[in-house]
Amino acid sequence: MKELIYLNGSLVPRSKAHLSISDHGFLYGYGLFQTMRAYRGKIFLLDRHIKRLLESAEVIGMGERLAGLDLERICRDTLKVNKLSDARVRLTVTNGASDALPWVDASGAPTVLVTARPYTPFSAQKYNEGFKAGIASVKRTRQSVLSSMKSINYLLNVIARMEAAEKGLDEALLLNDGGYIAEGGGSNVFFVEGEKLVTPSVESGIIPGVTREVIMEMAVGMGISVEERDIDPGDLGRFSEAFMTNAVIEVMPLVEVRDEAGRLITISDGKPGAVTRRLMAAYKERVEKETA
Repeated sequence: MKELIYLNGSLVPRSKAHLSISDHGFLYGYGLFQTMRAYRGKIFLLDRHIKRLLESAEVIGMGERLAGLDLERICRDTLKVNKLSDARVRLTVTNGASDALPWVDASGAPTVLVTARPYTPFSAQKYNEGFKAGIASVKRTRQSVLSSMKSINYLLNVIARMEAAEKGLDEALLLNDGGYIAEGGGSNVFFVEGEKLVTPSVESGIIPGVTREVIMEMAVGMGISVEERDIDPGDLGRFSEAFMTNAVIEVMPLVEVRDEAGRLITISDGKPGAVTRRLMAAYKERVEKETA
């Protein structure tokens, strides 16, 4: 079966889906995206992902033009027409096509693109081994309003992931302009200190992920306190556990970090810990319940 793409009101074969060379997303990186995961034909936490995108759209001047679109239905229809059960769903919106400069003319209709592709999760062995990450050379900016948005201007994260891949690592860790840990190349990061979760705050220059939000809520419900604060990379060796989160990988243990000088830092004994495993199991249970 040919893959079908939703593009501006129509479901078309991937080979027929074309964007204008005047699209402000292509020319200026003026747009947003959300990546979601579907289980058994249902997109998990779809409403939260759409809410986050619309909040960012308000900030960058696209809110009003997206308000009349049923983005949840569009995402569900794209998944359904492709007859997928377990999938990676991406919603991308841009300021649309215009020959005018975006600060001169707000353009007309936004570009809305949804893709749904089969997804095979990491193996149980990988979750038992955990991720190895390296500290990236590029930095997040705490003061920028864009730092908290999932913008299609994603080059900072791309560079970080490229550096990690070149070193044979699974992920990157980005510091912010103050030298503190901010987030992963495509994920948020948590550390375990005793029975408490510690994670960089929104003010650290992170993209506050939907999965991050849910993990924090679940942790509190399980009696695990959560503290948002600055985290010095020099403190990595004293945490008992660490893990990374996003909609696709769910909760992935982080067992090793290679610092900027190339030194290897092992988190505790280099194995996924008890708190991480509890949250991994609780998250999967919630997925099962809400997508059954």
